[in-house]
Amino acid sequence: MDQPRPSRIDVVSDAICPWCWIGKRNLEGALALLADEGERFEVHWRAFQLNPDMPAEGVDRASYRAAKFGSEARGRELDAQVATAGRAAGLEFRHDLMQRTPNTIAAHRLIHWAGERSLALQSAVKEAIFRAYFQEGRDIGQPEVLAALAGEAGLDAEAAAAFLASSEGAEEIRAEDAGFRQMGLSGVPTFALDGHVLFSGAMPAERIAEAIRRGLAILRQQAA
Repeated sequence: MDQPRPSRIDVVSDAICPWCWIGKRNLEGALALLADEGERFEVHWRAFQLNPDMPAEGVDRASYRAAKFGSEARGRELDAQVATAGRAAGLEFRHDLMQRTPNTIAAHRLIHWAGERSLALQSAVKEAIFRAYFQEGRDIGQPEVLAALAGEAGLDAEAAAAFLASSEGAEEIRAEDAGFRQMGLSGVPTFALDGHVLFSGAMPAERIAEAIRRGLAILRQQAA
């Protein structure tokens, strides 16, 4: 008998959202739990910009966060909260290495480009970008950094560099981001199951798994 098709999970996220990296790691844990129950999924990464008006060259992170949160001290408090949550998910955040807040259009373009090749490569590129920014302090707004990350994730770095040197996909990414805003989405990560939004936020793996189980049960009951 043919296996049923995998369920689709869409994750709306931004490359500079720390909770999105934590959410990715917790989703992976949730999907491992569900795999043990015989469930199969395809994960698609979708584009959202936390800072849609960010200059193309990015800005100094410390001054940007001081303006956004009222003071550098408040920014450091929030970084400490993220670092604590990250450790619980097995991730190390190195805020001391992060010097700039980048524009993320190019990163989203690369993630989409990778997804056209395979979902496994898309996930690998997404992970490489998160790690580069949050753990290694690399400027993921720079095309040469992104091309190198593509190579590290298993893609052709030269082909990635040529793609990033073009404007291909930029308008599509902006349109996707705008579309989610028009739908009322304001927080990321946001998770959807077969086109139905489940929740926003970086919940622990067990809670993500339970939300997906409930979603699957409802969708299957409706289809019966």
